Amino acid sequence: MLRSMNDLENYSIAATDGNVGEVTDFLFDDEKWVVRYFVVETGSWLSRRKVLLSPIGIQKANLQEKVFPVSITKEQVKNSPKINTDKPVSRQHEIALLGYYGYPYYWGSAGFWGNGMYPYSLHPGFAQFPKTQEELDSTALALEEANRELHQNEDPNLRSCQTIIDYQIHAIDGDIGHVSGLLIEDNTMAVRYFIVDTTNWFGGHKVVISPEWIEEIDWLDNSVTINLTRQQIKEASAYHSSKELKRDHELALFDHYGLSGYWTREEEASHEKKD
Repeated sequence: MLRSMNDLENYSIAATDGNVGEVTDFLFDDEKWVVRYFVVETGSWLSRRKVLLSPIGIQKANLQEKVFPVSITKEQVKNSPKINTDKPVSRQHEIALLGYYGYPYYWGSAGFWGNGMYPYSLHPGFAQFPKTQEELDSTALALEEANRELHQNEDPNLRSCQTIIDYQIHAIDGDIGHVSGLLIEDNTMAVRYFIVDTTNWFGGHKVVISPEWIEEIDWLDNSVTINLTRQQIKEASAYHSSKELKRDHELALFDHYGLSGYWTREEEASHEKKD
C-alpha cells in the first residue's frame, strides 16, 4: 500500500519495553529510491536525541494508533552509535549501526534489500533458507565493498525526504510545479512517487511523478528535471490525498505516458530469479 510521507511522520516507535520517540524524517537511497532509515527524535528519556532506525527491525505498523513496533529495547537505542542526523551519513556510520543491531548489509545485491524486496527478510529472526553459492558470493562482495568504503567520509546516495520538499520540477519545456510530498510503499519502503503541486502553473491540482522519469536532480539548485512535457503532465489524472492511490490509478497513469509499470518489471525479475 502507498502511504504519504507526511502521514508516516509523527508515528511513534514502540520498542519491546516502551516508547522510543517519534518519526521526524526518512533517509532514502537516491539510486534505488528506497527508504533506508527512519529518523526518530527520542523523548525526554534520552534528551530528545535523534537516532536512526533501519526498516529491517521495524514491524508492521499499527495504523489506528500510528505506531511502528520495533524488535529492539530502549536500552539498545540508548547505547546505539551516535550519528549526527543533520549531516551526511557515511558508509562507515551505516556499518557501525547495522553491525550494532546485528543486521546484514542491504547493499551489494540486485534487490531492494539484499537479494529481496522486503526489509524484514534481512532481520536475523526471519526464517532463512540455506544460502545458495550465488547468495554467499553476493554477501562476500557486499563485505568487500563495505571494506573498500569503510574510510569514506560521506555516502552521497542517502538523502533526507524533508530536504527534497519544495524542490522545483522542470519538464522538457519548462517548469511545472514543486515537490509537496512523497508516496512510500509500506512493505518495501520504496519511494514510488513524488507528489507535485502545480498550483502556479495549471490552476491548482496535484499530480504524481515516478522517480523512474527523472533525468537529473540538482541538489545545489534544489530542482528535479523529468523527461516529460508540460502538456503530458497537465493532461494526467489528478492526485487526491484523501483517496488511496490504487493499482488501477497507477495503470492509467503509466498508460497515459505510454510506459510500463514498475510492478511488471519487478514481477519479471522475480520470475527470472526463481528460474
